[in-house]
Amino acid sequence: MKKLLTGNEAIARGAWEAGVRFASAYPGTPSTEILENIATYKEDILAEWAPNEKVALESAIGASYVGARALASMKHVGLNVAADPLFTVSYTGINGGLVIITADDAGMHSSQNEQDNRNYARAAKMPMFEPSDSQEAKDMIKEAFEISEKYGCPVLFRVTTRVCHSKGIVECGDRKNVEIREYVKDVKKRVPVPAHTPAMRDRVEERLNKLEEFSNNTPLNYIELHDSRIGVVASGCSYRFAKEVFGDSASYLKLGFTNPLPRKLMKEFASKVDKIYVIEEDDPIIENELKALGIQCFGKDVFPYQGEMTPDVIRKAVYGQAKETIEYDTNKVVSRPPTYCAGCPHRGLMYELGKRKNTIISGDIGCYALGFAEPYNAMDWSTCMGASISMAHGAQKVLNTKEDNNTRVVSIIGDSTFFHTGINSLLNVAYNKSNTINVILDNRITAMTGHQENPGTGYTLQGEKTVFVDIEALVKACGIKNVRVINPNNLKEVKEALDWAYSLDEASVIITKWPCVLKKLSEEDKEEFKDAFKTKCSVDSEKCVGCKMCTKTGCPAISFNKIEKKAKIDPNSCVGCEVCLQVCPVKAIGKVEV
Repeated sequence: MKKLLTGNEAIARGAWEAGVRFASAYPGTPSTEILENIATYKEDILAEWAPNEKVALESAIGASYVGARALASMKHVGLNVAADPLFTVSYTGINGGLVIITADDAGMHSSQNEQDNRNYARAAKMPMFEPSDSQEAKDMIKEAFEISEKYGCPVLFRVTTRVCHSKGIVECGDRKNVEIREYVKDVKKRVPVPAHTPAMRDRVEERLNKLEEFSNNTPLNYIELHDSRIGVVASGCSYRFAKEVFGDSASYLKLGFTNPLPRKLMKEFASKVDKIYVIEEDDPIIENELKALGIQCFGKDVFPYQGEMTPDVIRKAVYGQAKETIEYDTNKVVSRPPTYCAGCPHRGLMYELGKRKNTIISGDIGCYALGFAEPYNAMDWSTCMGASISMAHGAQKVLNTKEDNNTRVVSIIGDSTFFHTGINSLLNVAYNKSNTINVILDNRITAMTGHQENPGTGYTLQGEKTVFVDIEALVKACGIKNVRVINPNNLKEVKEALDWAYSLDEASVIITKWPCVLKKLSEEDKEEFKDAFKTKCSVDSEKCVGCKMCTKTGCPAISFNKIEKKAKIDPNSCVGCEVCLQVCPVKAIGKVEV
């Protein structure tokens, strides 16, 4: 049976065919759809969203220890969060096969950095696979579980954005019935205390030697001989890109199993070609290995050190120019910077917060990160998931030591991000007696990655009703006494809550609670937010004086006619959040029933 699948869909299919029984992840582009598709195999696989990647991997490790084939999936920066258990499970080994998927975002399409997680495989001394298309993604995930169990170790499975999201024809098979292995207690293998870890380290090194032999002989790594004047060494999607550029005018060393690298095979390939190009996204890992072997090659001295190695990038680097494309007038292309959706519940908070003087705003990872831009200017910095509260705390503590300081630091964080790692940061705020203002933007879903459930929605990944975590109660349990819950579309409420928080000399939390405008509301949400999305707003052109105050809310449903000098609201975009209505000084904006 053949299907047209993205790489993420193919991985999910391969996991099912491989007999996986447990899978856990935290959503993050470009990896999100892997677990969403695994979750559809409800009868065979228990799939869960975890609060963060560390928890996801630890859950998968536990499932592996008791004998089940298990998988954890995350984007590249998520592996930073999971690094602690990652390194140690390499020492302890596994029972049931364990595969950890890292989806690297070459080109930073939806990420704060462009790290190359092949470095993790080398540092943690574990085998790694790199598929180049959907068919390989499906086939290799199955092989990864076989290797995991054969060598008793976790396997890192690296994909990149283009592999994750590109589609290809995939030959699908049946599910392999893999029994849960017997669990046998063995503390010398599973408890990494100093009395046990030297022996564990020895086993890791022995395993690497065996895996290098495998790497040199596996069909996952192979030589493809054509014209011997040019040789290309590549892994992952870079191999497909290179084939598109060079075709049969070059020979190839195609690497699918990339840690340990096949050094004997690399030497053999070098002896068969005149000139070697190493094409790899991000770091020069293969290039450096070749050079360490004394093999002359061209890599990052020819190709860009960042971004995707697309065919046009390769052509320009090697031949000096990209392939001809259709010319067009770039001046006629309308700039469309990312912005909040019409009716986004973050807009009211950002509108009010951005006007505050003597304020530093510590941001986080989520839709609300767009608050840094015009017209809000409501963010000073952002680093990683859950960091806003911690950074705000450190900054405020230092500012408080300055004489006559009147600067307040405000952190902003989303509901899912708060569950991810913000809770730890808030505990630190309470414990160390901070006086920061912390705003939790609860839009009732993990919005930025495509509306995944989280501990605050009341539903699991596979649609089961579950415990609902009350953010207000959780905040108070962390030790915060000053807590308010507000409707962020009500600017009066927002302003009063901020005034209240600024007046305090101790930590406070404001929870803005309103559903994402794109969310399909649950029955519970429909009951709680009865008035949501029941009206639209409209401009009375007779009353409009052209002051443009409504446009300063940044709503994409609002436009301004420069000729008529009047504002207009697109009824197809407007959802009636009423933020523009509240800022209009002449009451030219009114409500219209849907």
